[in-house]
Amino acid sequence: MEKLNIQEIPGFRFGQAQDQKAGTGCTVILCPQGAVTGVDVRGGSPSTRDTDALDPRCNREVVHGVLLTGGSAFGLDAAGGVMETLESVGIGRDVEVTKVPNVCAAVLFDLKFGRMDRRPDAAMGRAACIAALEGLPFREGNFGAGMGCTVGKLLGPERAMKGGVGAYALRQGELLVGAVVACNAVGDVVDGGRIIAGARNRDNTGFLSSEEWLIAHSTRQKDIFSGKMTGENTVIGCVVTNAALNKAQASKLAAVAQNGTVRAVRPANATFDGDCMFAMCCGAVPADPDVVGILAARAVEEAIHRSVRQAESLHGRPALRDLPF
Repeated sequence: MEKLNIQEIPGFRFGQAQDQKAGTGCTVILCPQGAVTGVDVRGGSPSTRDTDALDPRCNREVVHGVLLTGGSAFGLDAAGGVMETLESVGIGRDVEVTKVPNVCAAVLFDLKFGRMDRRPDAAMGRAACIAALEGLPFREGNFGAGMGCTVGKLLGPERAMKGGVGAYALRQGELLVGAVVACNAVGDVVDGGRIIAGARNRDNTGFLSSEEWLIAHSTRQKDIFSGKMTGENTVIGCVVTNAALNKAQASKLAAVAQNGTVRAVRPANATFDGDCMFAMCCGAVPADPDVVGILAARAVEEAIHRSVRQAESLHGRPALRDLPF
């Protein structure tokens, strides 16, 4: 098994656009020829677009693009820009009078970071889509949907850190599996059981354990229900592979890929999370679905680690690389 650049996986294109001053952005994963796609929505407070059609019981055969975006539900507007751009270059489902691109999306909450009044819109979606079609290099950290990501928000912004977007891909023989993930967790990012990013203690000499703090301070539920924390914990991502999987298998792959989120983020998949994972399959490589799932979970986990390791300090949230401990 070897690591590879996610842009080496054939059939897929990756693009991003962002507004640094506003502290938000979006990331698009395209498959111009169409990818068999599944989704697993595990957070209790998701905001998504066109995910019902991915149910194996529905007639949607392929998807041409997945959008990961900031801006909370407002950011879903960026999907319109992705659709317009794909239509303009003839990518989509042929309905005789035009081609309709199938574009799904999931959002993360970054309205309390940077400027609340500037969110991803159709223009930003077009910019990200054009970047993908042009094959521009994919950049991690403070780019795309990662621009507005923060982690460790349990005790307020003064204890929080910068999150970001990360990517990781693996090759096992002919099988290629990769993941792009935007990590906006309210809790901690862990690697091998060790917290590498999250809520810092009061004197900035180490990390708290968000899970242990929640257990000891269960009255935090009052803050949740008053709206103070709603929607702030979200990990959204997309797995891509050249494995030949059907729609039901793609849906299962998305679910198994969430294991990577559970390994890397604590807490994860809670009531007020928006956690969502897509899986896009484009290729003819025969593969054991369980093997694809194992690689996908590893790719998601490592993409989350890279999302905080590649992030840079912004708008008062320090990055991992700038911590004094």
